[in-house]
Amino acid sequence: MIDLKGKIAVVFGLANKRSIAWAICQKLSEAGATLAICYQSERLQKDAEALAAELGAINGTAARTFACDVSSDEQIDTVFAQLKDAYGKLDILVHSIGFAPNIKNTVVQTTREDFRVAHDVSAYSLIALTRAAAPLMTDGGAILTLTYYGADKVFPNYNIMGVAKAALEAAVRYLASDLGAQKIRVNAISAGPIKTLAARGIGDFSKILNAVEERAPLHRNVDALEVGNTAAFLCSPLASGITGEIMFVDCGYNTTGL
Repeated sequence: MIDLKGKIAVVFGLANKRSIAWAICQKLSEAGATLAICYQSERLQKDAEALAAELGAINGTAARTFACDVSSDEQIDTVFAQLKDAYGKLDILVHSIGFAPNIKNTVVQTTREDFRVAHDVSAYSLIALTRAAAPLMTDGGAILTLTYYGADKVFPNYNIMGVAKAALEAAVRYLASDLGAQKIRVNAISAGPIKTLAARGIGDFSKILNAVEERAPLHRNVDALEVGNTAAFLCSPLASGITGEIMFVDCGYNTTGL
């Protein structure tokens, strides 16, 4: 059984109940962790507070919410100062953030500005958050991000997000090397396709879901809670020897050819 009692976890990227971040929050809470949720803007504050209240009901420990736009270094500095004041330390950081403007454009059509924004929000933000979190992980810690197989293989309509996810996965390996001496582990989950708010921006997404169901060894698509289970494992002492890894949770789809 995974036991995260006494652990402080901060989760970035929780948008709604259909997000992978929500499944991760649920599983971390079930394991006993104290949760802090960081939302992007005032528009998302109400939903974040409602979800935080639900998390508090899971293990009896109230979850708190904090505002932070990860494209702003000033806001990152502010929120980690608030986290330090509120909790004194951190044990777990979950980065569930990805955005690419004009994702329907092919890679060859991608403008310089769209490339910059996609990589800033989807990849650099992990580096920025890790840099801010590391000093608070005084007893070591676990950092986790979310990626997708489109970083390795070309998927229709994934376009520049695939390039950004490839950068994110490289960052995971380098951050793991940088922070290993501090007993901070950095990993990623490559989740299979899930019907999230972000997935709505990918054209013909249903075709990807159908292909996974047909070809994956388990002949189905993964459930968000299965990703949450793996996240809880990777953030727990049970995964103490795992860092710098990209762990697939996709019903085995990535292992197949034809």
